[in-house]
Amino acid sequence: MMFAAIAAVTLAIGIVNAFSGAQDAAWRGDSYDIGRRLFWEMSSISVILLLLPILVLAVRRMRRASGLAARAGLGAITLLGFSALHITGMAWVRKLALWLAGGAYDFRFSLATVLYEFRKDAVAVVLIASTVWLLESRRELKSAAVAPPAPPAPLQPSPPDVIWLRDGTSRIRVLPREILWVASAGNYIEYSLADGTQHLIRGTLAAAESELARFAIVRVHRTRLANLDRVRGVDLKPSGDFELAFDNGQSLGGSRRYRPAVAALGSRTAPAGIARADQPVIHKRS
Repeated sequence: MMFAAIAAVTLAIGIVNAFSGAQDAAWRGDSYDIGRRLFWEMSSISVILLLLPILVLAVRRMRRASGLAARAGLGAITLLGFSALHITGMAWVRKLALWLAGGAYDFRFSLATVLYEFRKDAVAVVLIASTVWLLESRRELKSAAVAPPAPPAPLQPSPPDVIWLRDGTSRIRVLPREILWVASAGNYIEYSLADGTQHLIRGTLAAAESELARFAIVRVHRTRLANLDRVRGVDLKPSGDFELAFDNGQSLGGSRRYRPAVAALGSRTAPAGIARADQPVIHKRS
């Protein structure tokens, strides 16, 4: 459709130019000779239409180029190449056609003749290239409007939550489920892990409590946090204090002030990824 539209407009302009030139010649007292003028116009237009794919490719290349300088350079090269091919092709088409008809054609090659043709080529290139640019923009907009939305990217599994403990100049990677309890030790806090290792980290228990609460590691004493997901049993004492038994056999005491934190342990279920043989067992002492 793009080629057909440009060809139709170009042919219409050529016909109008031929009739206008013949009329102007008649007014000056010369021969009307519409056939000769139509031949000049059609020979030129036929070469332009043959070179049209070059203009389309050049416009598409310019649209992909980044920067005004790159586009201007491509435009200048396209214009010079188009004009050279058009002038050469037009002259040979006329020579061949007149030779077949038993005549001859003299292009009268000179700087003035080349500049005359180049001026007309420049106008033709700007008009055709602008038309192609607008048609390409419209085509891209229509393609974007009717294109189906891209399918959502598959959800990637979230990486396991980890905690990085800063120990001096080094950092230690710890999984939350490996923590049994965290205890305050002056200006430090001590992380006790299920495998028996301990890490003394500079910091406050309040900051650790805020960071670890989402892993069910809660305060059970003024100076201690406990991982409720590792608790196997709870021994509630008459004083209100309690003792937690972890799944590795270790235990930790808690104060009555924080007894509500373990009150619902009997109804807790092990979260995904935490292997536990049974639910917490609560023992009450009378």
